[in-house]
Amino acid sequence: MPRPSIPPRPGPGQESVWDYPRPPAAEPSTSHVVVEFAGRVIADSRRAVRVLETSHPPSYYLPRADVDVTAIEVVAHRTFCEFKGRAAYGDLVVGDRRSRLACWWYPDPTPGFTVLRDHVTFYPSRVDRALVDGETVTSSDGDFYGGWITSKVVGPFKGARGTELW
Repeated sequence: MPRPSIPPRPGPGQESVWDYPRPPAAEPSTSHVVVEFAGRVIADSRRAVRVLETSHPPSYYLPRADVDVTAIEVVAHRTFCEFKGRAAYGDLVVGDRRSRLACWWYPDPTPGFTVLRDHVTFYPSRVDRALVDGETVTSSDGDFYGGWITSKVVGPFKGARGTELW
């Protein structure tokens, strides 16, 4: 899939992911963010931090204080982001339901992303429902970036097969 030469223009009240910065930026959000899994509210916050990066849907990182961490089982999986540092992962476990690698966080983020310390984000595709201001989030294709797509952001979005070199 070729990189779009001219991405679609955002409409009123929308933003284009092609206007997001690279390297990425983290900004506070007052949006109401809710994550549900196995009949439980796992997270409920109005104190999220959005990470914005060119061509990626935003990811919402929620303060641990607003997350039911008793539903998170830390696993050995780790990844590295050139901008944010080393990420740790967890499975969501509620009763007999488990969602593998459903969430991640940066225990010791790089200096430019210290605001993410003690924050957790979730893959929308690995929870039953993620909402931003009452709107159900769509997961980005490919699930690699864990982006949260709402009607307020327009793409095209990196992550689908064929977009690796964008």
